[in-house]
Amino acid sequence: MAGNFSQFGNDLYSGKRSFDIIGHRRRWYLIACGLVVFSLALLLARGLNLGIEFRGGSEFTVSGASTTASEPAQEALNSVDANQVARVSVVGGNSVRVQTEALGADDTEAMRDALAVAYGVDATQVTSSFVGPSWGQDVTAKALQGLVIFLVIVTVVMALYFRTWSMAIAALVALLHDLVVTVGLYAGVGFEVTPASVIGFLTILGYSLYDTVVVFDKVRENTAHVLDQSRVTYAEASNLAVNQTIVRSINTSVVGILPVASILFVGAFLLGAGTLRDIALSLFIGMIVSTLSSIFLASPLETTFRLRRPAYREHTAKVLARRAASADADVTITSDDVRSEADRVTALLPGGHQGQAAQPKRKKR
Repeated sequence: MAGNFSQFGNDLYSGKRSFDIIGHRRRWYLIACGLVVFSLALLLARGLNLGIEFRGGSEFTVSGASTTASEPAQEALNSVDANQVARVSVVGGNSVRVQTEALGADDTEAMRDALAVAYGVDATQVTSSFVGPSWGQDVTAKALQGLVIFLVIVTVVMALYFRTWSMAIAALVALLHDLVVTVGLYAGVGFEVTPASVIGFLTILGYSLYDTVVVFDKVRENTAHVLDQSRVTYAEASNLAVNQTIVRSINTSVVGILPVASILFVGAFLLGAGTLRDIALSLFIGMIVSTLSSIFLASPLETTFRLRRPAYREHTAKVLARRAASADADVTITSDDVRSEADRVTALLPGGHQGQAAQPKRKKR
């Protein structure tokens, strides 16, 4: 199994086997747009389930509860304020977390006693805390500010590193795509948006950027001398680069997703730990989406931007015309085709001989 996968990766790298990802870029654009529309629809229909850190309010934790049902919590809240709806979640195996709108000091004390009675515990096993809405507003403002600064710096750095705006813009579009899809699917699941999940969203931006930069670095290597030859087009050289990095992207994603999936399972189903669950879900969705976008969105989009330049359009037409004139329509692009003329070396056939002149000379005594 491992040997077959290794041979598969070698074939993709050498060009013996290839997926025409760049050639079908319009198909990937439609799929990406569909995912964005679907994610935005989820955001509009369900909205973000903001945690207490963002909306403010009172929170009560009942330890050692005799039951984890939500009805006792709502009945306890009705005895204090019948106009509110309690948000109840299970923490661990026998603890219950109850969130309400902001309560005064007297109502907080009454709510604590009512929860103790409702869940059959001592009043000392019920803790309470209060979070003001201004704290959540500050967190939101800082997160948005950090996002804007991050995107500006990423655009400038990538434009300077790759020395072309097309890669910087393509990477930025892929980043925004990953962010929108991740947030939309997160909203569809219905988990609370907490500071932990915001940290996960921001972490995904770095992961997506890393994946995209690795692919673009190979694209730059393959296309450095593309205009100086007439064997392959820019799109074909870029497609070879994407194929050469597919196995690396798969391996990196699997190594990253497996532990995140384990944390998500443990946090959501075994421990009921909200912090672990929130950050793990955002990372789990974002890592999958960013891996796919670096292959199926960023590189095809960069090729589309690059082919808008006259020099690359003319070169593509020249290569295709030369290929049509030689009646060689079915061409296999290999790693040797994207090398510069100075680096290309004609390989010897196995068992080939260069003659006596190539043999080492014996020193005369």
